[in-house]
Amino acid sequence: MLGEAGPLAKTISGFAPRKPQQEMADAVYHCLQQAEVLIAEAGTGVGKTFAYLVPALLNGQRVIISTGTRHLQDQLFHRDLPRVQTALGAGLQTALLKGRNNYLCLHRLAQADRGVYDNDELSKIDLIRSWSRTTHGGEIAEVSQIAENDSIWSRATSTTDNCLGSDCPEFNQCHLVKARRLAQEADVVVVNHHLFFADMALKDDGFGEILPSADAFILDEAHQLPDTASRFFGESTTARQLDLLVQDTIAAQVNDVPEHISLREMAETLKQATREMRLALGASLWRDSWAVIANKPQVKQAFEQLQQGLQALNDELAEVADFSPDLEKCKARSGVLLNCLQLFAEPQQELILWFDTNQYGFALHATPVDVGSLFSQYMQRFQAAWVFTSATLAVADTFAHFQQRMGIEDATCRQFDSPFDYASNALLYLPEHIPDPNSNDFVESLIDKAVPVLQASKGRAFMLFTSHRALQMANRILQSKVSNTLYVQGDMPRSQLLDEFRQSGDGILLGTSSFWEGVDIRGEALSCVIIDRLPFAAPNDPVLKARLDLIRERGGVPFMEYQLPQAVIALKQGIGRLIRDVNDRGVLMIADPRLRTKSYGRVFIQSLPEMPITSDIQDVKRFFKEN
Repeated sequence: MLGEAGPLAKTISGFAPRKPQQEMADAVYHCLQQAEVLIAEAGTGVGKTFAYLVPALLNGQRVIISTGTRHLQDQLFHRDLPRVQTALGAGLQTALLKGRNNYLCLHRLAQADRGVYDNDELSKIDLIRSWSRTTHGGEIAEVSQIAENDSIWSRATSTTDNCLGSDCPEFNQCHLVKARRLAQEADVVVVNHHLFFADMALKDDGFGEILPSADAFILDEAHQLPDTASRFFGESTTARQLDLLVQDTIAAQVNDVPEHISLREMAETLKQATREMRLALGASLWRDSWAVIANKPQVKQAFEQLQQGLQALNDELAEVADFSPDLEKCKARSGVLLNCLQLFAEPQQELILWFDTNQYGFALHATPVDVGSLFSQYMQRFQAAWVFTSATLAVADTFAHFQQRMGIEDATCRQFDSPFDYASNALLYLPEHIPDPNSNDFVESLIDKAVPVLQASKGRAFMLFTSHRALQMANRILQSKVSNTLYVQGDMPRSQLLDEFRQSGDGILLGTSSFWEGVDIRGEALSCVIIDRLPFAAPNDPVLKARLDLIRERGGVPFMEYQLPQAVIALKQGIGRLIRDVNDRGVLMIADPRLRTKSYGRVFIQSLPEMPITSDIQDVKRFFKEN
């Protein structure tokens, strides 16, 4: 099927047979047939999407495919899946399913303008209402005039908290219900990791009818799974959740029990307590362990008032919950939030308690220390095949780190190397005489070493940083060092930034974590990737600290067992931006001297594609001259 005379070669323009792709497809097909577990790392260019789609469509089983983001989900469903399906002549029914906040909620839209006095917001609501009369699928992405992250959508979409389910007067016309029905009937369902885990952790009613009926699960971009699982297997209470509860309670009081004035008063009291909690956490934007601030007098007092305010509202809602589905839902939501706050009042050993703040709000998080044991239990609920795949799962040719984090003991592990000729088409430049990354003059030294590379490459470069602070410093220094246009993360939306960089022909893009993965720029537009330092996670992160402490308590070595593998996987993602096609050529520069000076540096080198390594800038100049 994936060979020279196969259907894909005959019907898909530009398709070229690749041995690693065929080998991976064989491994996936065997896994699906035997209902086993396969962990497959597929290097850049293997074509892992076709390598799992072909056996998934040929096997005739019911398959759920999950990928990392909504963008990748759309690409998989609207582009890759139809192409393979057409080539194979596979008459299977397919469905795309996203989280509920991607679909218009007709019930909430009907009430959206209540309490809104801003003309701009009212015009957006009118626009949504106009669109609602013509849409078939109800996906909010169809409304290009309003950004998907615009706060107005909270008035026209539902959450697990405020959805009325079958009690909703619009249930039979509900776009989400229709999408779920299509998914229940489909042979192949494409979801994203957030939706997948929301169901596994029973955080979203309704989707749970789909997972148990699957014969196989294929999880693409699997390197993202441990962090996604951590979020969904934990609990959170946020200022936004509390504010939305207040907003919905007041709306329900006005509509359903207008005489019950005390309910509105309790809601207003909770709103004030939420504000006081934010003020007590201080003006700074930060994240830290709950233990750091829990006993500070102002925080302790504000937290107790928040608990009391929420409890009082919960008690008041209990008296009127029977009057309407909206009030009943508000009562259930307040109970869930109360239970979460109780975790912070009475800490449990298996949970990491931490908080973070933004300009207007805060979030209190209870994250499991060990996600792997929880995920393993969920896997055992389903008698199905499991395929985990990504371009970055192995560390120095072993999958032990990924298996440990996900609680996967018995699995077939395979590496399918990139078919690209890194030995001829890439060069790794490790400049000498650069100070330690933690020194004050590191960024300045990095730019001194990078400028000759950028001149040799004629721009056409990504500069990837591990912190926004380093990015901004580099931006200021580069302004007077190069004549190329600088495209800086934050100056414009990500997609626009990438489009303008691609079209410039000689630009230099400066980005942090969101540009280390999921970016595909082929050809000469990107011929150089410069990475400032090895991407070790910030040691003061509260979740990381707790996990390292646990490894230490168990007699392990946190650096070797957790920090180093995580950094290797992150570095592989960044490096993967350089060579995206068989004809791509480019130079990779890593400025961190620890690759040479520390013994663990060889673990990083060992995990990268094999390519020539140099510390001589003349080799870089020759490379670009010859290519």
